Amino acid sequence: MSLVAEIEALEVATLARVEGLSSDEALEHLRVEVLGRKGALTAILRGLKDVPAGDRPAIGERANAAKRAIEERIEAALAAARAVAESSRLASEVVDVTLPARGWPRGRRHPLLRTMEEAIDIFERMGFEVVESPEIEDDEHNFEALNFPDDHPARDMQDTFLLEDGRLLRTHCTPSQVHVMRARKPPLAVITPGPTYRRDDLDLTHAPMFHQIDCFLVDEQVSFADLKGFLTEFLTAFFGDVAVRFRASFFPFVEPGAEVDIGCALCRGKDAACRVCRGEGWLEILGAGMIHPNVLRAVGYDPEKVSGFAFGLGVERLAMLRHAIDDIRLFTENDLRFLRQF
Repeated sequence: MSLVAEIEALEVATLARVEGLSSDEALEHLRVEVLGRKGALTAILRGLKDVPAGDRPAIGERANAAKRAIEERIEAALAAARAVAESSRLASEVVDVTLPARGWPRGRRHPLLRTMEEAIDIFERMGFEVVESPEIEDDEHNFEALNFPDDHPARDMQDTFLLEDGRLLRTHCTPSQVHVMRARKPPLAVITPGPTYRRDDLDLTHAPMFHQIDCFLVDEQVSFADLKGFLTEFLTAFFGDVAVRFRASFFPFVEPGAEVDIGCALCRGKDAACRVCRGEGWLEILGAGMIHPNVLRAVGYDPEKVSGFAFGLGVERLAMLRHAIDDIRLFTENDLRFLRQF
């Protein structure tokens, strides 16, 4: 049998075999068996050395034609096999969109954020304006202009986060008073909410970062009675019907100053074992007072013409008292069992 006849017979036989195959593996195996370096077509072409030189081009051309025909038929069969496999895969992955969706747990607003927003809402309804102030301060705004003496313990490194450039992370939100009053003239009624920073160890009642709402009002003839009225109104709106008590206290930036307590909502002072007030019946809630004349002078106001009051609220303190929480660390531990309660 001539080489051309062998090539034609191989082509016919191979094309017939392709029709019976339907998998990638079988078709690829056939390709290697017939067209590979050690395949059947290569074996036939080894006989070219025994063919007259003038006949070799025709035989080579016929071999190339057979190779192209086999390759095209195998590629077509591969494409068809892959299409069938893809259709089968897609059919098996069909999603029934009419089935009910998987339920996802709903998130909740953090109790500190909810507490801050509720307090801000009450103050806004009382006529206070919300103002943002920088968290990075200098000594002038954080201490000097607020009448802190040079030897005040709050200036010590153990109480303050100092930065390399001499500035510091604010230890309270009260510096906002200096920023606002130096930029504007009375009357002013402003609150400044935000985080504050102190070098405290994290324990049941202390944290190195906590949140405050600083409040101040400046106008002509503002009195301590105005302060008491505003604070009583706020605390009643926030806690409900609650007793309020003022105790004399000292803060460098107010004179006179006061600590403000509320009656224990858990035991009403009747349980000596109360874990919230420890049987005292009162809970310290905030510090307040009349803005010190030195602070008014530092911002360019005349204390003979204007006066004002100021007070600062700890947001964590409000939330702990509202919800009878006895460990401040619960707010930052991200325990979902705790957070889901709110």
